[in-house]
Amino acid sequence: MEFRMFRPTLLAAALAAALVAFAPHAHATGEAAGATVAPATAAAQRLHALFEADWQRGLEENPLMATYLGDKRYNDRLPDLSPAARERQQAAVRASLATLGTIDRAALSPADQLNYDIYRRQLETEIAGFRFHPERLAVDQRGGVHLLAVQMAPALRFESAKDYADWTARLRAYGTLVDQTIALLREGMASGWVAPKAVMQRVPAQIAAQRVATAAESSFYKPFLAMPGSMPADERARLQADAKAAVDEVVLPALARFETFFNTEYLPACADSVATGDLPDGKAFYDHLARLYTTTDLSADQIHDIGQKEVARIRAEMEKLKAEVGFEGDLQAFFTHLRTDPKFFHADPQALLAEYRALTRRIDPELVKVFGKLPRTPYGVITIPAETAPDTTTAYYQRPSADGRRAGYYYVNLYKPESRPRWEMMALSLHEAVPGHHLQIALAQEMPDQPMFRRQGGFTAFIEGWGLYAERLGYDMGLYDDPYDRMGQLAYDMWRAVRLVVDTGLHSKGWSRQQAIDFFAANAPKAELDIANEVDRYITTPGQALAYKIGQMKLSELRARAEARLGDRFDVRAFHDALLAEGALPLGVLEQRMDAWIAAQAQ
Repeated sequence: MEFRMFRPTLLAAALAAALVAFAPHAHATGEAAGATVAPATAAAQRLHALFEADWQRGLEENPLMATYLGDKRYNDRLPDLSPAARERQQAAVRASLATLGTIDRAALSPADQLNYDIYRRQLETEIAGFRFHPERLAVDQRGGVHLLAVQMAPALRFESAKDYADWTARLRAYGTLVDQTIALLREGMASGWVAPKAVMQRVPAQIAAQRVATAAESSFYKPFLAMPGSMPADERARLQADAKAAVDEVVLPALARFETFFNTEYLPACADSVATGDLPDGKAFYDHLARLYTTTDLSADQIHDIGQKEVARIRAEMEKLKAEVGFEGDLQAFFTHLRTDPKFFHADPQALLAEYRALTRRIDPELVKVFGKLPRTPYGVITIPAETAPDTTTAYYQRPSADGRRAGYYYVNLYKPESRPRWEMMALSLHEAVPGHHLQIALAQEMPDQPMFRRQGGFTAFIEGWGLYAERLGYDMGLYDDPYDRMGQLAYDMWRAVRLVVDTGLHSKGWSRQQAIDFFAANAPKAELDIANEVDRYITTPGQALAYKIGQMKLSELRARAEARLGDRFDVRAFHDALLAEGALPLGVLEQRMDAWIAAQAQ
């Protein structure tokens, strides 16, 4: 999964972030997710008033995020990407930091001191990123204005005539959003901030797929194809006619404008280099992203070296497993076997989906072995939309809505099932569903005493580090009885170690796209299609892939420290409950809190 965190709060962010991520000042309503405990002191009241004011402002600024979180107040709006709106948003973030600085931290409870420190860090990090103007990279192969309907559909709840009318209002505003996107991309062209051509070559086919002949064929009209039978027929007909008119008059002409601009102006201007470091001020930008995503001060060189050492360690484990299953040949031959033997694949997409669902049912009852507290919110397993499946990853997770009316969802990719090995499915499910993303994120959303930015936000190193750590919990839960499933766990661990090498290689060491693909293929048995999609993801989302392995290594280090200190008194269920008790935290803060917990348990 890619859990996109701290993307710029403009277009690629507004669309992709509405799927899975949160800008530090974009929040959901407290009413939607449950009331928090009223703060007692004047300083605490001011602090929580700031949190709430920023929360509400963030929703209004990013109506797609509001929709995603289950707040329908802005369902008739799209983001404003104009220069004036961007200046206004940035000024508001700076004003929030100034206000925070006037609150007496010493007068706060320990819990609110933690809230204060986390919020300050988030605001400062966001402000530090303003200088780079990453919003100018407003489209990539995995998100953008051309995919708005496809990417927002899972978050929408059509329950009333107003819901349909709101969507039509968004269709009417779509032309403005497209034109603002074009203006942003032109700003990027003028400033040298353009996306890599090697990856942007995927986008024209995506736009073309949305350029249908009639409104009824459009993904933007799709919600009107299955309207509730309880709605009066004349009302259904009126809403459908309004939506068709909006698609015909606004959406399809806007897509035509965007296609012409993208294909004739933007794509030819895209960069030949794939390196973020080659953008104007790009080296500083990549350093900023590395700090942001890992919540550490590790340099690109340090991260690259950590990755190389992890790759060597995991290769040694793979050699042992190859010998265990009796495979004759070197590791590359074993990888080829894993990628090509028909016994490892489904030919039928529905059979692949059925096995994913069966695996999650097998996992669920084993959770009590490693957790004392489980979330109340359920999750489901559904398929990645066909429009984006060829260009996206094997799976991803969508968190529940803040109002509790949409479950969490584990999305699986059924495109070309013959390229999706069964041996990876256990590790993948442990990561994306439970005990990985769903368990951790749902528990965070169910923290009643925390402000909403703590419940709905987070830090990628913790969130993705937890997902990767959760893959190894399959051993504690007795789920890796098949040696090929264990190979899947090693392959996924290797995948994240490779990321450290490849991401830094691409963006700070001059690696080519092909060099990255070759290194990946030489060290991990993932399918060629997945490897290419993964490398292209690292190209367009620099730094994010660093978070997984850096976070996992810290969590594993903390567990080893607790086991060594506590010995027979170590309780893995209590350890995990403590680890997740405060939601996602910066790794340094987490380490301090867990060291205190270990010391308390040792008394």
